Amino acid sequence: MPELRNIDSGTVFVIERGIAITAPAGGYGPVSRWMVAAKRADFEDIAARYGIDKVTARLLRNRDIVSDEEIRAFLSDDMAGLHAPMGLKDMDRAVSAVRNTIDQDGRIRIIGDYDVDGICASYILYIGLNAAGSGYTDYYLPDRVRDGYGMSEQIVRDAAESGIDLIITCDNGIRETESIKLAYDLGMKVVVTDHHEPQRGEDGLDIIPEAEAVVDPARSDDAYPYPHICGAVVAMKFIQALFGEEGRDDISDLVDEMTVFAALATNCDVMPLVDENRLIMKRGLALMADCPNKGLSKLIIACGLDASGMRASDLGFTIGPCLNATGRLESAHRALELLTSAGDEECERLAERLTEINAERKTLTAKGFGDACRLMEESGIGDDRVAVLYVPGTHESIAGIIAGRLRERYERPVIVLTDTAEPGLVKGSGRSVPEYDMYAGLSRTEELFVKFGGHEQAAGLTMAKSNIGELRQRLNRDCTLTGGERETKLLLDMEMPLSYVTTELVSQFSILEPFGKDNPEPLFAARDIRIVSGRVIGKNRNVGKYVIADRGGKTYELICFESLGRFNDFLKEKFGDDALDDIYSGYRTRGNYTVNIAYVPEINRYMGRESLQFVLKDYQQAI
Repeated sequence: MPELRNIDSGTVFVIERGIAITAPAGGYGPVSRWMVAAKRADFEDIAARYGIDKVTARLLRNRDIVSDEEIRAFLSDDMAGLHAPMGLKDMDRAVSAVRNTIDQDGRIRIIGDYDVDGICASYILYIGLNAAGSGYTDYYLPDRVRDGYGMSEQIVRDAAESGIDLIITCDNGIRETESIKLAYDLGMKVVVTDHHEPQRGEDGLDIIPEAEAVVDPARSDDAYPYPHICGAVVAMKFIQALFGEEGRDDISDLVDEMTVFAALATNCDVMPLVDENRLIMKRGLALMADCPNKGLSKLIIACGLDASGMRASDLGFTIGPCLNATGRLESAHRALELLTSAGDEECERLAERLTEINAERKTLTAKGFGDACRLMEESGIGDDRVAVLYVPGTHESIAGIIAGRLRERYERPVIVLTDTAEPGLVKGSGRSVPEYDMYAGLSRTEELFVKFGGHEQAAGLTMAKSNIGELRQRLNRDCTLTGGERETKLLLDMEMPLSYVTTELVSQFSILEPFGKDNPEPLFAARDIRIVSGRVIGKNRNVGKYVIADRGGKTYELICFESLGRFNDFLKEKFGDDALDDIYSGYRTRGNYTVNIAYVPEINRYMGRESLQFVLKDYQQAI
């Protein structure tokens, strides 16, 4: 673990340049502690050897990129750095089983999942198997409400009735022991490709389904060099192995298309953007400009994005939610219909429909979140260590989204429950904080559930409505979380005065992209920043744009995209009731509104001009 220094009230933290800062606790959320990574290295030497700024050298060190080998690998985009597909356990058996089925003109069905990873993995297998000569390959994505997650027994029976010879799963299957046994009883074979953790027996050993092959880097007996890959990457590895087994290397266009979807799934499934995931993301984003898939290209346009300048955040916050929304409100098959369509008009129609579904999902989420917040604040549940909310009328497919947002706002584990089509039953999802193992907590109340599953940070469950009160009582009785454990901790790369930031430096940060899990966007702190003026902008009037000044009086542009209402509450609390009127008056402020800010620097490009822009991420009152 890196050495960390608090930026807390009365606490001094020391940055390696020797500058000391003190600041009171504040910012958004119940508590926000700022912390800086104090990792040491010879930054001048790294900067000189790689032709980069010392700040960029520090950012590499903060991400544990230390040795020359690690730095070269991190900065590289050479796809030769990917690990060999045949390094995955059972890959040879999977290739053999599928190749034999294709050679015998067998019928293959792909069983995927209704999220972005499952959709992309299914598409990769579909185009790959067809390219490999399959005479019949189709797919089925479970219905979130009717089927639930994974390969249910009914899905298996439907496959048998369709005359399927071999089922190949993606993004699921590792825990479907009984369904796979049923498939064999009905005369079918199964190949599993997945990336989730297997079930483990009382002896702690993996329970591996009895199939032709089980390809999953999460297996304890798999020696694959980097196991943290998503289902779509596993699917891509399988197709590459399938062609490699035939000795064919004329599939560069196919590999490019698979890489685009593997990158999309990697980002949306929140995989760490290091090792081969980073290479896949960099290559996939670069290929977006000439995206080989017409449906995805039309979706990018429908979302108002420029394919030539795509960033990881565009995938995670714009494209991914459109694909995900189909599985939440309609059917994930609609997303695959878009990806497999070839006609321009049909692709445009489907792309527009996906954006409409996502807009509907946003509206439902906003209403459900508002209802849940009122319930938290009016019922006393907001005082609980673990919040258990029954929110009637909420669509069950968005319960997890609402739980996640409530966790962020109230800094505690949250479970959101809503009605099902079956009288007397409720269904819901939970999202946790790092310090609380939600799966373990729910396991201690297992007898209250009809069905439940999940992991430390997320869970899904179905239960009798009459048991909600007891669940709330028992979870809170057993929970040992304290307020201090729930406080927000914001990890900063370093304190950096705004005057040090240039467009050249920010442009250099692009060599660290794509940003995401385990490779966060560079985050800095600046002290004693005075708000000179401000205004509210945006279609929904939810963005704040400010002129700010540093100690030397130099002015800059600051923008607040997130939680403007909370920032306004902070300003009002710290500076008085008249502060907002003064700041947003349209004129230079009369008062002295000085704050410390945590920020991300960006280059704002508009009408052919470039200018620096600082994006507000957190704030504290200056002393």
